[in-house]
Parts: sequence; C-alpha cells; structure tokens
Amino acid sequence: MRKSDFDVLVSLARGESVGGSRLKGELLQQLLQEHLLVATRHGSRMSYKAVEPEELARRYRIDGLSSDDSFQDFLDPSSACSRSELVRNFGDSKIVPIRSCPGFPVNVYDPLEVELGPRESPSRLLLRPVEGAFTFISDWQNFRIGENVVVVGVENMENFRLVSKQRYLFEYIGVPVLFVSRYPQSGDLVRWLMSIPNRYIHFGDFDLAGIHIYLSEFRKYLDPSRCEFFIPRDIEERIRNGSRDRYYSQISRFKDLSCEDSRLKFLIALIHKYHRGYDQEGFISR
Repeated sequence: MRKSDFDVLVSLARGESVGGSRLKGELLQQLLQEHLLVATRHGSRMSYKAVEPEELARRYRIDGLSSDDSFQDFLDPSSACSRSELVRNFGDSKIVPIRSCPGFPVNVYDPLEVELGPRESPSRLLLRPVEGAFTFISDWQNFRIGENVVVVGVENMENFRLVSKQRYLFEYIGVPVLFVSRYPQSGDLVRWLMSIPNRYIHFGDFDLAGIHIYLSEFRKYLDPSRCEFFIPRDIEERIRNGSRDRYYSQISRFKDLSCEDSRLKFLIALIHKYHRGYDQEGFISR
C-alpha cells in the first residue's frame, strides 16, 4: 500500500471529505464497488466521504490509526496488521481485499425452500424460522429462490433478527417472503438482487437517511418497476410521533433529497411537515 492511499483511508475513517485528486485509481474503484463512499460534485470536481466511517475503518483495519505516525506500524511485521497479514487478507500488500466471508444473511418467518450450487446439480436447502438465529448465504452467486418469492430488505439488524414479530406488516403480500440484510455492506446483496427477477421491497427507517440508503444503494441499481420502499398505512401517525432529534441531525445533509417516485415524495413531504423521523424498530410487536 502506498502512504498516500493510507492517508486517504485514515481521512475517510475520520469522516472527512477527500477530493477526487487524492482518491482515484484502484483504491477509488474498490471503495465504490464495496459501496463505502458517497460522492459529491462541485462543478467539474468530485469529492468523497465514507458512508459509514467506522465500517470503513473496521474493514481496512485502521481503527484508531493516524496518518502522522502509524503507517510504519500498520506495515510492521510485529504490528497487529503486518504486511504478511495484508497479503493473507488482501491477496497482496495493495488495497485489493479478498473477503474471507462473502455473502449476506437471510431470514424467514415461514419455511422456504431454496437452491444452492450449480444449476446442473443444485442442493436444496429448507430455510426454517428459528428464534434467535438466521442463515448466512456465502455462495450467493449460486443462491436461487422461486420467481414468486418477494425479497424484503431490512435495514436494521434488530428488525432483521425478529422478522416473525413483524409478519403482520407483510401478510398482505400473499406470497412467500425472503428477508435479507444489507450487513455486512459488501455489495454482494445488491449484485445478487441485480441477477434475479424477483420483486424487491425495502424496509428501512422512515427518515431522510433511510430513504437515501434505499435510493443510493438499491433503487440506483435495480429496475424501478420491481423495487419499492415499504410505506405502511399508518405512516403519517408514526411520523407525527417520531423523533425530532433524528430529523434535525439529518436535515443539513439530506435537505435536497428528492425522488420522482410519488410514494416517496409523499413520505419525504411528511417528514418535512412534522420535522420528525421514525425508526423501524417501532414496528416490532412485543
């Protein structure tokens, strides 16, 4: 790894904005592929910030490091992240991560049969609802579901773990449902969704950041005719009783958030009307 690349990663991990003149080439492509960056255009110039600085720091093993005096420690064989460790984890000493655990978690509230492996000789797997557990699909390229199955992406992990306590929200669908999680944010989930024809419903926080996640991480890559943001019937009441702090902590970053989708326009208008946001955890039945 070059010292300049290390400095860029440290800046991003601190939540700082990095100009396109500093962040380019292989490192830029890798970070974009991993969905770790958000880009902002300033005329003809681009700048980048980490979507989640802590996640970037964890993934590149630079938690707590500074660009001033930690580069040699980062590469030193006696350090916690030696060059040999970089080679083992990244393929070589450059920033080209080879993840040891690709894929994404799935969950169900009713048994669902799926396929894994080559189409010529697939293995059948029965996903079962188990309280306190879910399934991780690592061979996602060879993971297949029935065309009638609706995929529901769940933004927050507590909601994902407890899908059985939210089935009342999705019984209207009337067909089998597979719940998927965006964590870890590797891009594998989106690539899998792009490879299948199934309907996708995004279940996230009802605030500006939650809508931004849907637009930038999912709708941007999927056919709009088969993906939507889940909006419950009682959303106005929920927003009215939501969090003002959540709204004001996000408004400076997402004040210009917009979408041509009429349903999302309505939701954004409600959020601005009441100056509140609502966490999806509020839908978990107790």
